[in-house]
Amino acid sequence: MNTIICGLQWGDEGKGKIVDFLTEDADLVVRGQGGNNAGHTVIAKGKKYILHLIPSGILWDKQCIIGNGVVMDPVGLCKEIEGLEADGIAITPEKLLISDRAHVVLPYHRELDAAREMSLGDKKIGTTKRGIGPTYADKANRIGLRLADFRDPEKAKELISTRLKEANRTLAHFDLPTFETDAVFHEVEEAIDRLRPHFANVIPVIHTSWKNGETVLFEGAQGTFLDIDFGTYPFVTSSNTTSGGACTGSGMPPHAIDRIVGVCKAYTTRVGSGPFPAQNDEIAEFFHSRGLEFGATTGRPRRCGWLDSVLIRYAVMVNGVTDLAVTILDGLDDRETIKICVGYNINGEIHEFPPAERDHWDDIVPVYQEVPGWQESTTACRAYDDLPQLAKDYLARIEELTGAPVSYVGVGPDREQTIIR
Repeated sequence: MNTIICGLQWGDEGKGKIVDFLTEDADLVVRGQGGNNAGHTVIAKGKKYILHLIPSGILWDKQCIIGNGVVMDPVGLCKEIEGLEADGIAITPEKLLISDRAHVVLPYHRELDAAREMSLGDKKIGTTKRGIGPTYADKANRIGLRLADFRDPEKAKELISTRLKEANRTLAHFDLPTFETDAVFHEVEEAIDRLRPHFANVIPVIHTSWKNGETVLFEGAQGTFLDIDFGTYPFVTSSNTTSGGACTGSGMPPHAIDRIVGVCKAYTTRVGSGPFPAQNDEIAEFFHSRGLEFGATTGRPRRCGWLDSVLIRYAVMVNGVTDLAVTILDGLDDRETIKICVGYNINGEIHEFPPAERDHWDDIVPVYQEVPGWQESTTACRAYDDLPQLAKDYLARIEELTGAPVSYVGVGPDREQTIIR
C-alpha cells in the first residue's frame, strides 16, 4: 500500500515516529515538501535521532528520496549526512537520491528571511530564519536555482548574479549584509560537490517502484495548519503541507495513493506566532516542567493546549485521512480531567470548522467538553485492549468528533511504544 503520512495540527505531531514505524514494510520513502526548518525526532533502539531533510526511512536502510517539492540547503544537508555517518549510518547514492528539480536554499535567502521578519515589526510570523520562505518565493517568481542548474557552474553563477541585484537592494535597505556572486557560489560549492552523486531525475525511480508493486511511503513535514492554503494564514509556512503536496512534490499521481495516515497528538501544540484557540498555560507548564514539548529544530518551548477537534475535523477532510495516528497519549496519563475543544464560539455563533477570516481567530472562545482522565500509566501497553478503559473512551470520542478511525496509538517515544489497532 502506498501511504502518505501528514500532520493534522501545526507540526511536531510525532510524524517521524509514525513514519519510522511504518517504514519497516516500505520499499521507498519519499519527502515531498518543506526544508530544514522541519525536524523529525525518531528514537530507535534507545538512540535519539533528529532528522531535518533526510527521510526517516534512512534509519531502516531503505532507499530514500528528497523530492522536487523540497527546498534544500546543501550545507545543512551535508551536516546532517555527516552526523548520521558518525553514528555508523552510511549515506550512499543507492540509499539517498535528491531530485535535480529541487530548489536550493542559498546564503542570501537566510538574510532575506531576516529582512522579511524585520519588516513585519510586532506582527512577525516567527519563522526559523533558515531561508525557506524566500526560496519558495523565488521558485514562484521563477527566479530560483534548482540543483540541475549547478551541473554547469558558470550557469549557476550567472543565475546567482542576476538574482543578487534585487536581493542586495532589499538587504541594504535593512542594513543587512549584502553578497557577491563568487562568495555565494564558493560557500555552497563544496557541499554541492559532495551531494552531486545523489542528484537524479527521481520520477522514473518512484514510478518504477510503484509499477513493480513495491510500497512507497510519503513522509510529510510540518502540519496541515501550516499549509500555505489551508493553514492559519498568514502564520503559515510556504509550501503545501497537506496530502496533495506529497503528490505535487514528488511526481506520484494521486490515484497511486492507497491510504493517508493523519497524525495528531492527544493534545495540541504550536511553535512560534499565530492563532491557537485551545492554548492553555496550565497544561503548558505541566508539560514543560517534565522536560517535554521543546522544538526539535529550534529548541523553543512549544505552546500547549487541549485537543482541538475543530482543527482535526477540518484536517481530516482536507487530507482525505483514512487512518488516525494519535501520539503521546501517555502525556495525559496523570490528568484527572481532560478537555476537548468541540466548537468555536465566534461572536455568539458556534462554528464546527476553522474560519478563513484572520480577524475571527482573535474572537474565538473555545467550546470545551470535559472527560475523565485514566490516571494510570499507558507506557507499557502494547495492545489496544491493554489501554485503560477511560483512555479507550477518549480515543473513541476523538473518532466521533473527527470522523476518522484511530489505527495507531503512541504511548511513548520509542518505536516499540506504538500500538496497532
